[in-house]
Amino acid sequence: MQGKPAAGNAQIVDAALERVVDGYVFPDRAAEVDAAIRGRLAVGEYDGLSGPALCETVTAHLQEVCPDKHLRLLWQDEPQSVDPADDDAGRAAFLALLRAESQGIRCVERLDGNVGRIAIRWIADAGEGGRAIGAAMELVAHTRALLLDLRECQGGSPAGAALWCSYFLPDGAVHLNDFYERSTDSIRQYWTTAHLPAPRYPDRPVYVLTSATTFSGGEDVAYTLQALGRAVVVGETTRGGAHLTGRHPVTEHITVTVPTARTVNAVTGTNWEGVGVRPDRAVPAERALEVAYAEARRGPCIAAQGGA
Repeated sequence: MQGKPAAGNAQIVDAALERVVDGYVFPDRAAEVDAAIRGRLAVGEYDGLSGPALCETVTAHLQEVCPDKHLRLLWQDEPQSVDPADDDAGRAAFLALLRAESQGIRCVERLDGNVGRIAIRWIADAGEGGRAIGAAMELVAHTRALLLDLRECQGGSPAGAALWCSYFLPDGAVHLNDFYERSTDSIRQYWTTAHLPAPRYPDRPVYVLTSATTFSGGEDVAYTLQALGRAVVVGETTRGGAHLTGRHPVTEHITVTVPTARTVNAVTGTNWEGVGVRPDRAVPAERALEVAYAEARRGPCIAAQGGA
């Protein structure tokens, strides 16, 4: 599909930059991005680019100035509404995706030796996804160790990440992290959930499997459990995106994603933005399951303390 002509591209980039300037969690960086991209716009660097090429090029330039992997222009073939009344920062589309993908849970299984494995593609919303998360945890409730496989996890809900973490901690009194929201200049705290629909898993070994593509909400779960000394992370350093992000339509086919809040872990006082979650057992992603499973079968592990 062909993109818009140069004038259309200028309008698209301008609209995207307005969203960045108004919403990006660090206003000073937003101003730097705005100046740099408008400089490129003024000399015609985006003239004649098709829609997908425009998104790819602008995203590269955005991240050249501000290396935030959540800051992007995205192309999608299916048209979307551009009515302001329908702009919910991408929440409705995300919930629909989760419904179509079993609330992000790809696989639940019991391996030989009574070791459980849950593979997660997306971190579900705690409200709509709570029952599915509980069902997965019910199925592994009596295993001797658990492998939480986040190697293909692409992100998701902070509240859902807190819900997953709640199953591995003793009660509802553990402070997990805070999110600073620029638009309201406020902080939202996340704590473990007091009441869960399935048994907790607080006293047995947990291994979190990661890859270089594990991102955002998946990193939240890995980082939080590692920082609390509740899990051993096995695999590769993750991608490094710690900002809560809104998605806003610019055209029927182009969306700008704008990080609007930042995470502050209750233990470390920082997060994984730009650096990723560093594994306790560094191995290629394709060997993470083999290594973690072998260790889980040998006996109890001692979780690393704050190794992120």
